[in-house]
Amino acid sequence: MLVLAIDTSTPAVTAGVVAVDGDGVETRGDRVTVDPRAHGELIMPHALAATEAAGVTLKQLDAIVAGVGPGPFTGLRAGMATAAALGHALGIPVYPVCSLDALAADVVPGSSPFLVLTDARRREVYWAAYDAAGNRTDGPHVQRPADLETGVKVAAGDGALLYAAALDVQPIEPRFPSPAGLVKAARAALLAKATPAPLTPLYLRRPDAAEPAAPKRVTVP
Repeated sequence: MLVLAIDTSTPAVTAGVVAVDGDGVETRGDRVTVDPRAHGELIMPHALAATEAAGVTLKQLDAIVAGVGPGPFTGLRAGMATAAALGHALGIPVYPVCSLDALAADVVPGSSPFLVLTDARRREVYWAAYDAAGNRTDGPHVQRPADLETGVKVAAGDGALLYAAALDVQPIEPRFPSPAGLVKAARAALLAKATPAPLTPLYLRRPDAAEPAAPKRVTVP
């Protein structure tokens, strides 16, 4: 099964073609650019470049996996809209995955629980907790690092690098979701050919933009 994986929940604009079967996953081609302002501009060109690198066409894809956050409103929407449009045009299913789960799927298995944290801006992090096997045990949440109380001492994601001192954690790889990690997070559903869950974004908070207030009266009636 050939799967196009897309994620724009972090500063990384990520697309890749991944082969998945009963034995595991294999990345056939990918394109990743770290630029928090280029999600809308780069995600479709990256998807096309990834399929070209993999030596396939879009029509040969069997499914799409899309990271649904948590992430900032504008960037996250770009990737999800692209995934939805491609799925509709190609007539193939689009599977949503929590982007923090995709990061967790790429953490090297160990004997200890870990956190995954990504930068939520406003001096906050999106975070979730995982057991040693990579199963999510808490989250996702959005919170200030100083308010996050945990005894876990290792964490993946770019938020772990940004706030390692405040959280007293040791940052570990990966920093951003990879195409392989996204597909690993959806692998059971893909292989079962299950009906995808709704493509619903995990914003966790309201967007920065707000409707303008009514104009102030400057004259006396």
